[in-house]
Amino acid sequence: MGKNLWWRMGLCLFLLFTFSFSAQAQQKIIKIGAVYPLTGNIASTGLDCKRGVDLAVDIINGKYDLDLPLAKSEGLPNLGGAKLQIVYADTKGDPKNGMSEAERLIAQEEVVAMIGAYQSSVTKTASQATERLKIPYVCSDSSSPTLTERGYKYFFRVSPHDAIFAHDQLVFLKDLEKSKGKKVQTVALLYENTEFGSNAGKYLKKYAEEFGYKVVADVSYSANATDVTSEVGTLIKSKPDVLMHASYITDAILFTKTFKEMGFAPKGILTMAGYIEPGYLPAVKADGNNIIIRSTFALDLAKKKPLVAKVNELFKKKYGIDMSENAARSFMAPFVLADAINRAKTTESEAVIKALLETDIAGKQVIYPWKGIKFDPQSHQNVYAQGTLVQIQNQDYVTIWPFASAAKDVVWPFPSWKGRK
Repeated sequence: MGKNLWWRMGLCLFLLFTFSFSAQAQQKIIKIGAVYPLTGNIASTGLDCKRGVDLAVDIINGKYDLDLPLAKSEGLPNLGGAKLQIVYADTKGDPKNGMSEAERLIAQEEVVAMIGAYQSSVTKTASQATERLKIPYVCSDSSSPTLTERGYKYFFRVSPHDAIFAHDQLVFLKDLEKSKGKKVQTVALLYENTEFGSNAGKYLKKYAEEFGYKVVADVSYSANATDVTSEVGTLIKSKPDVLMHASYITDAILFTKTFKEMGFAPKGILTMAGYIEPGYLPAVKADGNNIIIRSTFALDLAKKKPLVAKVNELFKKKYGIDMSENAARSFMAPFVLADAINRAKTTESEAVIKALLETDIAGKQVIYPWKGIKFDPQSHQNVYAQGTLVQIQNQDYVTIWPFASAAKDVVWPFPSWKGRK
């Protein structure tokens, strides 16, 4: 009887230890939801964002000699080495899907935080869900200014918004006149009609007028347009010195081809978003040359920031291609979240929000030309986020503004379409 009792006690202790060990193992996985357009018109962009996120998670979960948050330790040291697991959901580029998938990730997958969704219209609805369900959302790849104007408690943005980018483009035009003697008097605005494009157009118009430029055309078009000859015809009739275009990749390709077919060549073409996505240049080749795009990242930043080259080397080893601007922007959100969770020493939402508000990541620990990452206590916008301008030269993206940190001189005016290969 005594032996049987000891055997039972030993079995109970073994089962208790096994259960405890299993529970601890489960606790060492921190699930983060990620919503991106993985199918549909801009699936290539969603995949690019996913690449940036996955590399960041590799670095956080592994051990790397990089000056990035949590890179030199495996996992989150304050939570016993806990590792991040990204649970992806496909928004299909639809705001309704964005909301429903965010809800599903929280309710069924039990994610403790959210990142994504690239398209501002989708981020808007997905973040409505996380706000209602009190889940932290760190966005580094959507740019509509309205996202950080809603007074949300649980939403934070790492990257610049389009009001910042729009202002940058008008400052560039003024700098172009002061430094290069290239005068601009009139601008035409062109933008797709979703949350992103409409707000970009609004701020481009606002700043163009404030800076003293005459807006000779203000053209909005359907985000899913298949024929834009009418819109380009309107632009040609307005005869602007400069075109300012906010687009996604499919319309960037369509407009480029139509510009060439109809011979539209103003002195400068300044753009947002679509023209910098990885699928753009393979589709248009040399026809993309000399177009200027707002950006947060370019590989030539490595000349002054070696971290860029080191991260790109890892990216290229993993995917066989260089890191793009979209992948680079999405790259930072997991670091910001992991850093906050590690400092909070818990995944409990209110503690993570408090830690996010106390975030102060130094400029040397980001791959962008910023002073770092620190969130405004009211809007939760990164106060250090700023843009640059890159130009496509010889089918490569090079930094051309600010002029003090340019890798190459700007090509201006925009050359004729004739003679291009």
